[in-house]
Amino acid sequence: MVKVKNVEIGTEVPKICAPIVEKYQEDILEMGENLMAKKSVDIIEWRIDFFEDCFNTAKLIETAGLLRAVVPKKPLLATFRTKNEGGEKDIEKSSYIKMLEALSESGYIDMIDVEAYFMDKIEIEKLIKGLKERSVVVGSYHDFEKTPLYDEIQERLTYMKEIGADIPKMACMPEKRSDVFRLMSATDDFVIQNEDIPVITMSMGEIGKVSRIAGRSFGSAVTFGCLGKASAPGQINVDDLKLILDML
Repeated sequence: MVKVKNVEIGTEVPKICAPIVEKYQEDILEMGENLMAKKSVDIIEWRIDFFEDCFNTAKLIETAGLLRAVVPKKPLLATFRTKNEGGEKDIEKSSYIKMLEALSESGYIDMIDVEAYFMDKIEIEKLIKGLKERSVVVGSYHDFEKTPLYDEIQERLTYMKEIGADIPKMACMPEKRSDVFRLMSATDDFVIQNEDIPVITMSMGEIGKVSRIAGRSFGSAVTFGCLGKASAPGQINVDDLKLILDML
């Protein structure tokens, strides 16, 4: 279990995380206020790669501070999703490292997403070690083409734990129903063998929607919903998602 503010990740019903995917500061803050008011939302994710001024460090930190002010009570997860893993923009490795370090050092961000395969193991371990001094680290891997085989899913989740991530996260695109079940089964087995660490997995798209509501059954600790524009295929409206989770 990982506790961020008053949210316990890895216990009971999966927590709902909703993304902010706006381009402009004013719209980012407005969406933050809307999500703060939603009782169905436990965690707010700021998708920085959508922000038009994301490469301007001063503007980035200013926006992070303003966003923190409008979402004071909910965990704030900062994510720059690279284009290689389905994001909006490309970024150089050195810029990616500096961006995440600046966000963590600002004190405005509770959780930071780090793409586990963006650099070699020594570099990623060093980055995560530094980030963990101030922030909870979500180590992530996304495959928008396919769902890996069972052994590879296990290996990738294990690798994210080995490099120091507090929460491994894996999202894959299914080609058929059996891909969804394979991801869910592999997650369940990993969680049984690693009870000390919460895990987030999901199968994307229409076929994978069941994985977004069945986390309690197979071990995924967080599910991603949306209020308006989604950040990934298959996301469900946060209010509908909350209702379904409560029913289950």
